[in-house]
Amino acid sequence: MYIENNIIKNYISFWLSLMFWVISIMIIVGGLTRLTDSGLSITEWQLFSGFLPPLNNDDWNYYFNLYKKIPEFTEQNYSMTMQEFKVIFWWEWAHRFLGRLIGILFLLPLLFFTFKLGIKKLLNLYIIFFLICFQGFIGWYMVSSGLVDRVDVSHFRLSVHLIIAFLIISLILWNYLSLKINKNIDNKLNFLLPLFFLFLIFCQIVIGAFVSGMDAGQIYNSWPLMGSSYFPDDNKIINIFKLSAFSDPSLVQFMHRNLAYLILVFYFFILIKVYREKLNNLFLPIKVVGFFLIIQIFLGILTLIYGAQIYLASMHQLSSIFLVSSSVYLLYLNSNQQLSS
Repeated sequence: MYIENNIIKNYISFWLSLMFWVISIMIIVGGLTRLTDSGLSITEWQLFSGFLPPLNNDDWNYYFNLYKKIPEFTEQNYSMTMQEFKVIFWWEWAHRFLGRLIGILFLLPLLFFTFKLGIKKLLNLYIIFFLICFQGFIGWYMVSSGLVDRVDVSHFRLSVHLIIAFLIISLILWNYLSLKINKNIDNKLNFLLPLFFLFLIFCQIVIGAFVSGMDAGQIYNSWPLMGSSYFPDDNKIINIFKLSAFSDPSLVQFMHRNLAYLILVFYFFILIKVYREKLNNLFLPIKVVGFFLIIQIFLGILTLIYGAQIYLASMHQLSSIFLVSSSVYLLYLNSNQQLSS
């Protein structure tokens, strides 16, 4: 994205930075919504009327009565009081409110900058806006999976919802860097190495969503073994090669653990390569990635040991944002993209 006008470029940079942090907050709130089992508390999609929360007792009774019709209430939360309902309602309402706010905060400046620069220079940002809109659709598609015949949302749809969120902040960060960072790096890694590293992290986010969606973090709360053995003793190794493995809580937790080990090994491979080839300009970014990777693994272990307690699980998700961001930064510095001056 090349922009000659430095004033406009600074405005766009600030706007993208703001969007990055707002969407990061959205990811954390979304994680807390899942951890508090709040995601099904609002059973209707109200694009405009849902902007305002319930304002009186009649409104509260209306939403509560709708909630009473779904399996999560009839089979699991049948003794829930209005006060308890309000707690989970507010989490889901805040999550949806932030979604609407993000749409507005992205669309209005985008239209303004389009008027100033034309649409051709901002095509990347229109792709991001499309993903934001698509994310809203996927969010409702996810919620709808838990309104009939089950007490929770589909962990597959949850993973799509989460990975799109990380894709959005990654693209926003990449476009921000293209405006703010001028690269003068001659010696670089093979571009596929940091790209594959980021791909592995995205795969781990998907598996992590499976773990969250099936509450798989609340079983086998020991490390490094899963109970008394490395492989979960309630399963057979042959099952790991079946598609049904992605719907088996113990196998999904096994995948999540071992993919973390693979990511760590691959990180050390890249680290050694950076130092052996004396890629001085990548010393700092690769160490930042390593710092957040170690924190992420450490928090993941604590989350497992303590049975996915809400604060630890939320910190684990927060650290994943920093890990993805630092990995995108490394990938960007190592890329061959021509930048604006």
